[in-house]
Amino acid sequence: MTLYQILPFVRHLLSQHLLSGDTALDATAGKGHDTVFLADLVKPKGRVHSFDVQEAAIEATRKRAVDHEVLENIELHAVSHADMVRKLGPTELTKVRAAVFNLGYMPGSDKSIVTSSDSTIAALKQLLAHTKKETLILIVVYHGHPEGALERDELLNYVENLHQEEVHVARYGYINQRNNPPFLLALQKR
Repeated sequence: MTLYQILPFVRHLLSQHLLSGDTALDATAGKGHDTVFLADLVKPKGRVHSFDVQEAAIEATRKRAVDHEVLENIELHAVSHADMVRKLGPTELTKVRAAVFNLGYMPGSDKSIVTSSDSTIAALKQLLAHTKKETLILIVVYHGHPEGALERDELLNYVENLHQEEVHVARYGYINQRNNPPFLLALQKR
């Protein structure tokens, strides 16, 4: 056995957790890779809610979903993940069994448009408040840029102080690699 790299590990966890018919959430659509992966896991009757503030990300995700024939399982939301309760309503958010975040900026896009700890923590608070026990929340933290380092610090401060009776929090990542490699924060409601 070899150790998983971060993104394959995320996919492994999601594939072990989600079932056909489930509802999932991609908090950072980007180029649509995670959205399509989630849709493949929950189809034919499941739903994926995919959020991004960039219209280019929504369109890239739409195109990838069409190319992979899963668009009918996806709802695209061109708003911040911090607005998920307002956009979906608490009842729909309660159905979410897994959520995934890839923090930072969309590869190949405007690097000045980045996720922020304010919006990420607001989204996490909504997920933790409205989802059911055993909901899985996976956050890939890219912290090799100044905004990413700030988001990392504030996010770690938040999750390290969550009550262990309410949520398990784990961190997975390589600690001997150069250039601030990404790491995974995995949260599961108890």
